[in-house]
Parts: sequence; C-alpha cells; structure tokens
Amino acid sequence: MSETVAELGEQAILQRLQPYCSRDKLGDDAAVLEPQPGFLLVISTDMLVDGVHFSDRTTSPFDIGWRTAAANLSDLAAMGATPLGLTVSLGLPPALLVAQLEQIYQGIRDCLQHYGTTIIGGDICRSDCLTLSMTALGQVSPQQQIRRTTAQLGDAILVTGAHGGSRAGLEILLKPEWGQSLSEAERTALCRIHQRPQPRLDVSPLLRQHYPELCVTGMDSSDGLADAILQICRASGVGAILDRIPIPTCLQTIAPEQALDWALYGGEDFELVLCLPANAAEAMVNSLGDSAQIIGQIVRGSDVQFVDPRGIEAPRTLSLSQGFQHFETSTTDESP
Repeated sequence: MSETVAELGEQAILQRLQPYCSRDKLGDDAAVLEPQPGFLLVISTDMLVDGVHFSDRTTSPFDIGWRTAAANLSDLAAMGATPLGLTVSLGLPPALLVAQLEQIYQGIRDCLQHYGTTIIGGDICRSDCLTLSMTALGQVSPQQQIRRTTAQLGDAILVTGAHGGSRAGLEILLKPEWGQSLSEAERTALCRIHQRPQPRLDVSPLLRQHYPELCVTGMDSSDGLADAILQICRASGVGAILDRIPIPTCLQTIAPEQALDWALYGGEDFELVLCLPANAAEAMVNSLGDSAQIIGQIVRGSDVQFVDPRGIEAPRTLSLSQGFQHFETSTTDESP
C-alpha cells in the first residue's frame, strides 16, 4: 500500500528527501556558502501553488519539480549570475503520496544537475494544498550583473528563443482537441516547453567571455515578453519600438490570430530579454545562432509599440494590464 506524507511523518520525510540534496550542506540551521572574493551574492525566491501555477491535469509531479527549479534558475540567469545552490520549502497536504513527493524532488534534482547545482536545504510543513517555495542563490561580479535600470537610447533589444510555445503547450494539455493539425512531434514539443522549460544560463558566460565590461540591461520573460520589455522600459525611463516577435513556426501556422497575443502575454517561456549596443547584440546573435534575435530598439518616451513590418496593421501599444496578474478577477485556476 502506498504511504502518504502524514503516515511517514516529518523526520522520516526529511530523511527520505536527504539523498536528493547536497550532503555536505545539510545538518546545520543554515547553509554556508563562500562566494569568490569580488563577487555579489544573488538571491531569488519563487513560489508555485497547486491550482494557481500547476495542476495534475497538465503537470506530472516530476514536471512540477522541474518547473519550480527552472523558474528560480531563470531568475539567476536574468541577473547574469551563476547558481550556487537552492533551498526548497514545501507545504504538503497530509494525503499526498510519498512516491509523488519523491517524484517532485527527482524533477528538482534532475533540473539542477543539468545546470551544475544542487539542493542545499529547506523546510516542510502541513498545508491544505501543495506549495513549493524555492530560494536560489547565485554569484556574479559587480561589473557583470544584469539589471533592469540601465537601458540606453539606441540599445538593441535582443531576445533568446521563441515565445508563445508554453502557452500553446498549456492549451494542448488543457484541451487535447486543440491543434489537431499539428504533427505529434510538434504537439509534444509545445507541451515540453510548458512542462520542462530550459532557463538560459548559457547566455551570461558568453557575455562574460566576449564583453566582460559591457553594461547589459535585461530580465527574463517568465511573466510574458511584453511584461519584460515594459518592466525594463519603466525601470530605465525609456520607450521601445519592436518590429518582430519570435514565435514558433508551427504556432504561426495553426493559430495566426492567437500566436501574437500568446507570444506577447502568454508567459512562462523563461527566455531572456537583453538591451545592449547594436554591435554587441549582433555578435551575440551570431554566437547563439537560431536561439536569439534582435526584435527592436530602445527609444525616447515611455511607450512600447509593436510596428507591423509589413505595414498592414496599425502600431500596437503594449500594456502590462493584458498579461497575467495575481488577484485579478479574470485570473484562471491555472495561470501562465
């Protein structure tokens, strides 16, 4: 018979989860880390709640763990930081099966191992719904940190990856009848984008290698591409003109009317939006290949507009209100 977390008890649960963590960091009241001299310690916390960020309709326990870890690693990537370790706090329903809990931790561990880091501590408590709160710790040198406040007039806006794929994957998972004209490989790829995002920790090493002194502005696009650009512009006191939006080819084919909105506001693509001088942006695109492109430019003012390069549609002013916001009356049970 399958055990539940209530039957196992707190201490036995902690013992069961220890093999998934870094052995030399556990046992005291806090983890102790030693960043290199001259480096900043970067700390980010993110929380995922059952029924708000995921559900068993769309996300397996393994993928819950992976997505939680990926979201936190993406925050470090957005700061230009290298991960040092992560702590995990869990709110556990008593009826949760221990096997499901271990699958969540397997997802966390596998994601972290893929990016060369590990779990270094955490906490558990009883909860009415499954909740995961993770704190990521990373390090970055002061001159190489990425902030939102330093975008300059004339900077190119570089975006990694395509956008809208995670929202399309969620649509397939919620409504299997949607997108039937897609190939099975395309449907699987879109679902994979939603369930197992890949944080862009590959970008900052390239920046450090080729432009160690360059001031780069940016953040990740976990809350949507439009949100990221608007937040950067607001923090830097500038505006932006966009003339292209990177969208998966299959999504443009199957849902041309929805594709642009999903790319701008769908969220959870976990890519990076960077503002940097045009020559450096072009060099980064050459280094990253198909996984990056320049989509616009920083300009005077405060508006962010998308200008149709075909000249068919009128310029579109982007707005924060169109993306997902917690506590809005329109919020769905499973948010992007």
